[in-house]
Amino acid sequence: MQIIFIDYFCHMKKSAKVSVIVPCFNHAAFLTETIESVLKSTYPTIEVIIVDDGSEDESAEIGKSLANKYSNCQYLYQPNQGPAAARNNGIRHSSGEFILPLDADDLIAENYIEEAVKVLQTNKQVDVVYCKAEFFEGKTGEWKLPPFSLQFLARENMIFCSAIYRKSGWQATGGYDERMTWGWEDWEFWINLLKRGGDVYRLPFVGFYYRVRPNSRRKSTNSDAKKKTIDLINTKHKEFVKNMLKGPLRYQRSLSIYINSILSFFRFPLYKSLH
Repeated sequence: MQIIFIDYFCHMKKSAKVSVIVPCFNHAAFLTETIESVLKSTYPTIEVIIVDDGSEDESAEIGKSLANKYSNCQYLYQPNQGPAAARNNGIRHSSGEFILPLDADDLIAENYIEEAVKVLQTNKQVDVVYCKAEFFEGKTGEWKLPPFSLQFLARENMIFCSAIYRKSGWQATGGYDERMTWGWEDWEFWINLLKRGGDVYRLPFVGFYYRVRPNSRRKSTNSDAKKKTIDLINTKHKEFVKNMLKGPLRYQRSLSIYINSILSFFRFPLYKSLH
């Protein structure tokens, strides 16, 4: 009986492909290291899709070379449209049951994919699996993220973009919002995916490594991008935000529920002002 179970589990692992989607924009200096960190994975059934988002450096040459070198690696080119469009394009070309977005300068641990897939296959209620994370290069140490909750997700993102999820979830949501060329698109995607229900699971080990550079997207987001993101979330996910925060997401995000509660008490229009 034990042998039958092991054979079944091994077959299940092989049949569940994971598609790793790697948007690349002028990441020639890091692309090989990122792809090789994926290919060192202990999980056996992986495809890697590099999506060159109109790079102007040597990313094309390196991406094509990696695709020629590794049979489970593909290279796609698109005119520059931003990471949301690049992820969507890569996922459209993917054949995996599960998706792992990975920026072209970040790294993953060897066991991250394997442990995440175990959770997703064991519990069909889980839609997203991520892990603990660390910074490296320009900054080191743990990336301290708060525990997941829907209410907290309504005002702040606590899941980095490189979580693993079901492709069916991406299909159900329509994918990443390609209007968000300024960034923050992963936060909106998690809201869109998880507001429908479904669980989130964080693995209890460091499996993701975020490279900190002077022009890292996490450091380069500005107040205008923040305001555009909040406005889009309030419009696109109005009922979800209202249910979680008793009104709209405010530009002072951490104060949203308090401001909304006060305004509601005095019967002021909740959506009249976001300031």
